Amino acid sequence: MKKITLDELVSLCKRRGIIFLTSEIYGGFGGFFDWGPIGVELRRNIVDSWWRFFVRSRDDIYGLYGAIIMHPKVWEASGHVERFIDWLVECKKCHTRYKAEELLEDLGIELTDFSPQNIEKVIRERNVRCPTCGGELSEPKKFNLMLETYVGSVKSEEAIAYMRPETAQGMFINFKLYSVYARNQLPFGIAQIGKVFRNEISPRNFIFRCREFEIAEIEYFINPSEAESCPYFSDVENISIKIWTKEMQKNGEEPKEMTIGDAYNNGVFSNMWHAYWVGESIRWLNNIGLSLENLRVREHLETELAHYSVQTFDIEYYFPFLGWKEIEGIANRTDYDLKRHAEYSGEKLYMVINGEKIIPHVIEPSWGVERVILALLTEAYTVKEDRVILKIPYELAPYKVGVYPLLKREPFIKKAREVYELLKTSFESFLDISGSIGKRYARADEIGVPFGITIDHQTLEDDTVTIRFRDTWEQVRVNISELKEKINQYIKGT
Repeated sequence: MKKITLDELVSLCKRRGIIFLTSEIYGGFGGFFDWGPIGVELRRNIVDSWWRFFVRSRDDIYGLYGAIIMHPKVWEASGHVERFIDWLVECKKCHTRYKAEELLEDLGIELTDFSPQNIEKVIRERNVRCPTCGGELSEPKKFNLMLETYVGSVKSEEAIAYMRPETAQGMFINFKLYSVYARNQLPFGIAQIGKVFRNEISPRNFIFRCREFEIAEIEYFINPSEAESCPYFSDVENISIKIWTKEMQKNGEEPKEMTIGDAYNNGVFSNMWHAYWVGESIRWLNNIGLSLENLRVREHLETELAHYSVQTFDIEYYFPFLGWKEIEGIANRTDYDLKRHAEYSGEKLYMVINGEKIIPHVIEPSWGVERVILALLTEAYTVKEDRVILKIPYELAPYKVGVYPLLKREPFIKKAREVYELLKTSFESFLDISGSIGKRYARADEIGVPFGITIDHQTLEDDTVTIRFRDTWEQVRVNISELKEKINQYIKGT
């Protein structure tokens, strides 16, 4: 099977109104993207799928729609002002700046120690030079990724605020309120989907690394004394996935296939709830169409861990044009955030359960929405007879049904409109009368439309139409009166 390239995917996304660089008439603006009519529907369907799976289908998780700009003290307490950084190197000659980790990665140099001392050592030992002009590179410098703004009528030091770089802190600062909704019982979770902003040194690889993007995130609060007691664990323990522990990475070993249950029993995860949320995450990703063969779980090395985490696992997807890359992280944040916000705010951020004062620990699954969509588009991209088909699962397809009159003549168009009006109340449908029927099929395949309904000469005689299937190009003849029922049967696979 032909492997998709990033250029091909970018071309498709722009050509078919899915995703494109913002402000193109002014030359674009790096790291920021606009979503077209097809992309908007696809994005909405994926976000809705996530919300149904993790919030609406459960009774232990509550939603939040939090502010993008919060009190600046939030980010001091969380540690982001001090520690939310990348290591930057600058060319001493042309002054081009690079994210050190990515610069080395592009040269095929894999790091196991991400400290600035080791980065500088590798650069000097490998004689890494500026890719732009060949100049000498500076020592690694801290670069804070938060985007600053000003709030109020005067731009001053006191007016500085931050565009949130993650959604998590909005959930932590509202913990006290949400513990009331949870009837003062553990465990419970808070879920949020929203925009975040990071001043990336070098945004790249289309929507994989942006400066404005969306995160779907859960902060799941557990009683630390019950960390090994997860009543839902049986739902995920038999999921089999490639897991790459930090020990395997240090020893130069390849990832090993194992079940979530076996991995937990062998001490891979910090606790049972951590293992559960890794498994539940894989379950959703697989449900939306990402094959288990293209997913793996990688544990962070000690030098990679964020300041708030005692253990983090990335769920990585294999992109043919990027290799294995993170699309979700699941961190054990313990009680770090609640303790820090209690210290900085003076509020009592704990729960009293059965007379015992408890500061919950937190397991945090966090998905990059753009990265999940990029993985889905990659997985769905198929070439058949030199034509592109997006084999998106039916539930996520931007449109479910396309209606096409064979000829651009009034009797065909009139009947096509009747069929379209019939279907649009039950399925996301569109009517396309532009171009040849072959071109209309091709356009629909490229945006992932599962079913095409063609009105032809026979339709005008006996009220039957053809249903064309996106993935196989096969066609069946159906009476218009049975059309809705037949499509529903095909959706259900019956």
